[in-house]
Amino acid sequence: MKTNRPSWSSLTVSPDAVLKKIKPGMSIFLSTGVAEPRTMVRHIMRSREKNLEDLELVQLVSFGDAISLEALKSQNFRLKTFFTGWAADRAIENGQVDLVPSRFQKIAGLISSGQIPLDMAIVQITPPNEAGYCSLGVSVDVAWEAMEKAAVTIGEINPKVPRTFGDTFIPASEFDHLVLAEDDPLYFERWQVDDALDRAAQNAAALVEDGSCLAFSIGPLYEALARHLKPKRHLGVHSPFFTDPLMELIKSGAVTNRRKESYRGKSLTSYAFGTPELFAWLDHNPLVEFQRIDKVFNPLIIGRNRQFVTVIAARRVDLYGRVGLHAGKGNVATGPSEIVDFSAGSTLSEGGRSIFALTSRDLKGRSNIRPTIADLPNQFGLYESVSTVVTEHGVAHLEGRTVRERAQALIEVAHPDDRAWLVREAKARNFLYPDQIFLEASARLYPQHIGATHIFKEGLKVRFRPIKPSDEEGMRHLFYRFSEEATYARYFHSVRSMPHTKMQEYVNVDWSRDMSIVGLVGEEGKGRIIAEGRYLRIPGGALAELVFVVDEPYHGRGIATHLYSVLIGLARERGIKSFTADVLFNNLAMMKVFHKGELPVHAHLESGVYHLTIPLE
Repeated sequence: MKTNRPSWSSLTVSPDAVLKKIKPGMSIFLSTGVAEPRTMVRHIMRSREKNLEDLELVQLVSFGDAISLEALKSQNFRLKTFFTGWAADRAIENGQVDLVPSRFQKIAGLISSGQIPLDMAIVQITPPNEAGYCSLGVSVDVAWEAMEKAAVTIGEINPKVPRTFGDTFIPASEFDHLVLAEDDPLYFERWQVDDALDRAAQNAAALVEDGSCLAFSIGPLYEALARHLKPKRHLGVHSPFFTDPLMELIKSGAVTNRRKESYRGKSLTSYAFGTPELFAWLDHNPLVEFQRIDKVFNPLIIGRNRQFVTVIAARRVDLYGRVGLHAGKGNVATGPSEIVDFSAGSTLSEGGRSIFALTSRDLKGRSNIRPTIADLPNQFGLYESVSTVVTEHGVAHLEGRTVRERAQALIEVAHPDDRAWLVREAKARNFLYPDQIFLEASARLYPQHIGATHIFKEGLKVRFRPIKPSDEEGMRHLFYRFSEEATYARYFHSVRSMPHTKMQEYVNVDWSRDMSIVGLVGEEGKGRIIAEGRYLRIPGGALAELVFVVDEPYHGRGIATHLYSVLIGLARERGIKSFTADVLFNNLAMMKVFHKGELPVHAHLESGVYHLTIPLE
């Protein structure tokens, strides 16, 4: 850093005076995003000075605002960027922009080492305070590294930039020249959210537990996500981007940052994008800490926070679990480089997870769940790290599952009208068994709204939801955990095996007629099925047969009693008038479940079996 500079007022010059300092072939760093020094960039783009030739402009993320694609057609300028979003992806394809593929965490090192040489750095700053210190405001990224390496440093003073806290303060005397901004900062309006994306965000929010630490990005998904997270408590924020939705989430009281391990008590970020309201709220706000990207994007620092959750807006997902990301104008922060660092951090975090969220169909009505996306650009290639995919139709847990199980789970969250086609494609690609059952009409009737968590004796937490075809392996393992006595009590004869052909019939439910609720224990997405209760409607009437199974280590906790109560309510809603059940005469535990229920039980014993009739009215 340069020292012994005069007071900042003497450093103020006109933009044209700065242009005279530029020489042909220079590499010029421009601060990123909404911190783009728009006044200086505009003067560079419009100038016809002969010295502004063959310039290399280096910017981490470009919005195509002052640096327009039209201006880049000139041979005088070349943009080097590290991000393919917004307008840059089209320019990269056209050969107008140079892309440096790099993890964001590594960019600071590339500049500090001189591998990416810089001759001049132009950054946006606040006016100096009484002590002569400016703030980098809404973008820290690699500004420090750029200023330390550049021979000439320019500060563009914008009074509408908020003075933020963290690694943001720099003496005005450290700059070679200061320029007064003639343009407002770059603001972003709030995003509109459609119903399907709102439901997908709701499903993603349901996976976020109290005390989790969150990474946010930009776009409509995060507008909706923040609203659905407001009932949570003691959330933390460690996010590359700070936005209006995050501001509102903090205002709601859901964010306290008290359970973070790194930067406890602070919402950590490197960039802010949003409205003038956000900028005003950030001004002198001690709740938000701005740091360099080598810290914010560092997986080791991220992973110190327990229950770290990064939610990523996906564009497409294929049946293998590969994810295609958004590209083009309007997409700022969905590059693979960002995702790799935060996904790695969530993997290192105790209880952490990465959630990829998207709608089941795009705006043209095409399925976003595809048989393959091998030819789609802007992919997140580490499909092994894709553990959770969310749409408006539910949650697909992929971690630890085979390709067949992943395909089945993803088909279940596709649009109901696309599932039959996806099953056919999956069979053709040998992702699914050739004899895989698919009840097309039933797929549209899956009761997604049914689901709850119940606490039983000794603090046992069990999640209940309707059974899915992808539960085949979970139910198969439950069957093989039964003792011979338990198997006989369930089937009234000895059953030694439960192969795919039998079990897939069991887990594919005709929801127009029957109902099946499973109970799971363990972490969401990694739990195991320990109970199931179902009724099967007898054709031609309003009578249904009841069946229960509970894993033997969980007997005596009240799980079957709870399932019985749930099924009574669901049966009444669906017009069932009476239950029947057959219970072996020595199965006293099951008889106790029925007699403890709210309904009268009529029983008669025949050949060692109690035949029960239970009227629901």
